[in-house]
Amino acid sequence: MMPKQEVVAMLLAGGQGSRLGVLTKNLAKPAVPYGGKYRIIDFPLSNCVNSGIESVGVLTQYQPLLLNEYIGSGQPWDLDSMNAGVRVLPPYQRSRKSDWYKGTANAIYQNINFIERYNPDYVVVLSGDHIYKMDYSKMVAFHKEHDAACTIAVIEVPMEEASRFGIMNTNEDGSIYQFDEKPKVPKSNKASMGIYVFTWSKLRKYLEEDEANPKSSNDFGKDVLPAMLNAGERMFAYPFQGYWKDVGTIESLWESNMDLLNPNVDLDLSEESWKIYSRNPVMPPHYVAKDAKVQNSLVAEGCNVYGEIDFAVLFAGVYIAPGAQVKDSIIMPGARVEENAIVQYAIVAENAVIGKGSVVGARPEDMENKDEWGVAVVGSGCVLAPGTTVPPKAMIDADTLAEEGSK
Repeated sequence: MMPKQEVVAMLLAGGQGSRLGVLTKNLAKPAVPYGGKYRIIDFPLSNCVNSGIESVGVLTQYQPLLLNEYIGSGQPWDLDSMNAGVRVLPPYQRSRKSDWYKGTANAIYQNINFIERYNPDYVVVLSGDHIYKMDYSKMVAFHKEHDAACTIAVIEVPMEEASRFGIMNTNEDGSIYQFDEKPKVPKSNKASMGIYVFTWSKLRKYLEEDEANPKSSNDFGKDVLPAMLNAGERMFAYPFQGYWKDVGTIESLWESNMDLLNPNVDLDLSEESWKIYSRNPVMPPHYVAKDAKVQNSLVAEGCNVYGEIDFAVLFAGVYIAPGAQVKDSIIMPGARVEENAIVQYAIVAENAVIGKGSVVGARPEDMENKDEWGVAVVGSGCVLAPGTTVPPKAMIDADTLAEEGSK
């Protein structure tokens, strides 16, 4: 038995992230690079340590290798103590009936023994694919103050967009009386953020009952939370104000990176009181050549910029050649944009090479049919031949190039 922890956080990081296409073909979604020097999982991990939560379980499943290596001992987030810290928790066979994580609730159920080691009073369940800053200790205090069995963080969304979310319908005191999963006619605009605080004794009971139900899909939103509500448990909505983005699609990932370049967006990564920690690639300072043009951009360490960039996010080790233009785009670690190539409204993944004179993406105002416009994506390790054109919305990976080359 470890020393008692009042709160344990369980971070669900096993999602396949299929809507991110080639970016998650060989990479878990929480490990996708973000914001010039981070990976998505840095945000919930940093929120935990900033909130005073010392014990964090990270539940991995899909393509976990890089994510496991990145988390390591937890040292970058100060989560490497002997009796607490961060632990990577892949599915394992503890009985002949054990299986992969079948759903979000089953993932927590399979790790009951891990949670019990700390004898917690409360368990915070988090998603590994959201960009936001949040003090979970305030949410736990709210949960205790309301003597709740479950507290769900909610954010107000525009009413016209509410049908895209799980909506919490609440009484005047904030207690939840109904869940609406993507309602056609929503009653409120309080959208679930996928962040939960549970009283552990209550949660364990419902996890065990859910696991015993052969008809259950073993999911929090579909099964466990409705069961708690139907049983009359005290459930409350915790209102969150601030920046929050689910970066589960190409468009939302691109938008969230571009938000960092917008002074009117409430997401300050330089805030001293709430730092977002990450694993440092240990590279020399970036270099911007005399003839280069750099505007409205983030440029990480190890970059060499000789061309023109505007509204660009460059990760560590990126090379922008003379004559190259990168606008409204994200260039991930180690990628190269060669001479006279044009990249606009695009995401270029790690270690990709955009060949000389290639054109990736297009500006929406230059499109005759606006419905055909979208963010273009070049996958990890792709090497585009000189003069290649990648149209808007296209997703190119190494396998696609190999197939085209064999024709």
